[in-house]
Amino acid sequence: MNKTTLLSAVALVALTATGAMAQSKGDMTLGFGIATVNPADDNGSLASGAFDVDVDNDTQLSLTFEYFFADNFGIEVLAATPFTHQVALNGGDVVKVKHLPPTVTLNYHVPTGTAWTPFAGIGVNYTTVLDLEDQQISGLDVKDSWGLAGHLGVDYALNERSALRVDARYMDIDLDVDLNGSDIGTVEVDPWVFGVSYILKF
Repeated sequence: MNKTTLLSAVALVALTATGAMAQSKGDMTLGFGIATVNPADDNGSLASGAFDVDVDNDTQLSLTFEYFFADNFGIEVLAATPFTHQVALNGGDVVKVKHLPPTVTLNYHVPTGTAWTPFAGIGVNYTTVLDLEDQQISGLDVKDSWGLAGHLGVDYALNERSALRVDARYMDIDLDVDLNGSDIGTVEVDPWVFGVSYILKF
């Protein structure tokens, strides 16, 4: 996502928004937005170091649901439309990996008494590989992954029931790769996930 566009959107709502959106026990929120998965610069190597791995970015629609089991504390589930990443070995494209990275997070929303509500969380990510497309090497298989996830962000209240959110997540995603049934190593995706979404409380 273009950083200038993101900053412009935040500035626009800052000029027009009023009020605050409190997070109380029993509240629930839905978030509708977009998320960009940005894998780490170094994605490891395969076949005992013979092939350096590079995984590109992808942007998709995102959906979040959060339930507040106590004031300011919520359990959030992140979903999205499937991400597809081009994977290259030694600079040559070999496969597109289509996956979903659902994530469950415990978030703490910091009460500030203003329209700005920062939050932080920690949780668990499960990345499930849905399909391998445009394979240039036959016999590849990519396994699913479990890992920890961190979450930081801020909400800006538009009114008592809605807000604009900007957030970032770090996900520990390591995908084991087989070739014709033999383990050839692990792709260290380990992305930052940047998002912008509209939050509705009900």
